[in-house]
Formats: sequence, C-alpha cells, structure tokens
Amino acid sequence: MADRFPRRTGWPPGTFLGGLTPAAAGELLGLSARHRYQGGRPILREGALGSHVVVLESGFVKVTTADFATLLGLRLPGELIGEIGPLTGSPRSATVTACGTVHAGVVTKDAFEKFLRRHPAASTLVMAMIARQLSWANRRRSDFAAYPAPVRLARLLAEIAETCGRDRPDGGVEITVPLSHPELAAMIAVSRATVQNAVQELRAAGLIATAYRRIVVLDQAALAAIGFGPSSIEPGPSGPDA
Repeated sequence: MADRFPRRTGWPPGTFLGGLTPAAAGELLGLSARHRYQGGRPILREGALGSHVVVLESGFVKVTTADFATLLGLRLPGELIGEIGPLTGSPRSATVTACGTVHAGVVTKDAFEKFLRRHPAASTLVMAMIARQLSWANRRRSDFAAYPAPVRLARLLAEIAETCGRDRPDGGVEITVPLSHPELAAMIAVSRATVQNAVQELRAAGLIATAYRRIVVLDQAALAAIGFGPSSIEPGPSGPDA
C-alpha cells in the first residue's frame, strides 16, 4: 500500500543506509516508492522473480523459507532486502514478512543498478552486507555442532536483543520482534519440545522472561557470555513473566 510518512534521519551502524553518506542515503530513499505493510503481510515471496529491492525505514521483518517453516533471520530499519534476485536475475530465495507495521521504500531494479554505478561505495556495502548474512548463517551452523540447545538459544537471543531490542526501565531488554517457539526451534535446528526445555532452563537461570511470542532478556551480558554448555547456566531467581 503506497503511503506517506515522515522520513527519519540517522540509521543504525552496520546497516546499509547507516554505511552510506547522508546524501547518498537520501538519494536512494528519494528513488523509492514508499509503502506501509501491516504485520503478517509478506513483502517479498520465495520463488518470485525479483524486479525491485526494498529499503526498510521502520519496523522489523522476518526472513523465512519453505512456506515459513524455517526462520533464516531478522532485518531491522536501515537494511536492504531482496537485493540478490534483481542483481542476479534469480528468483527470490526467501520470503520476507512484516513483524508489526513496517514502512519501506521500493526501488526498481533499474533505478537501483544506476544508483550503484553512481555510488561505487554502495556496491561495496552490498557485498559486505551479504558477507555478514553468510557469516551469521555460518555461526548458526557452527553452533549446531558445538553447543547444546540452551547455549545455542542463549547466543541467538543475545544477538537478536542486540539488533532488535528495546531497553526497559527495569534494566531488561525486550525483543521487539514476536518470536514463536517453532521459529526459535528452526533457527537453532532443534525440535519444538527441545526449544521449550531450553527456554525453561534460561528462565530458571534468571536470564530471560517470557510471555506469548514475547521475550525479555534480563541479563544480556550473561546470555552473550554463555559458550560452554549447560554447566555454565547457573540456576537463579526466575524473572517475572514479560
């Protein structure tokens, strides 16, 4: 749905727009048709031919494959999504779905390619962004081999809280993207029952609090530090339900 909404300025470090100069970021957004997507609506569909790229201005999205069965990752404001299909001529490799209301700019393939030719540094950023995504996927695969489920989940939640977290007055960090147990299980390659047990273990250690599709990280530093198996997760006071 085409829409009007205020342009924001300043983008998170490490995102595509955050790596551009303010002038280049403004130019790219000026080339886009602005849209609002309601929560749960697919923005890009796996298997479709790519004719455009999408620049996220606000809100978060989930990247999934195989009819939403596998959650590949999350993207935050300032990120570019759907760039591989238009640049390679290949079908979309995943489905991207809005988590809550998302504002985004849609840039045609032709306009985006011309933008990259005018701004060679942006091409480098695209390659760096793809490399980071591959690195993230490789870390997940390494976790599968090296760590048990509670540790995998702790490492995953620490990363998500870093990029998609909102500070709370009580010192916790609320993950602003709703995540179900099946989605978490897909991201750490375990069964739903196993991820439920891992969630319970992290709760019992006082590291997280949970409610329906809602997670609050109570001790982000402790989550990030976990790396040696269940023995490193010491029981603590259970946090309140989020």
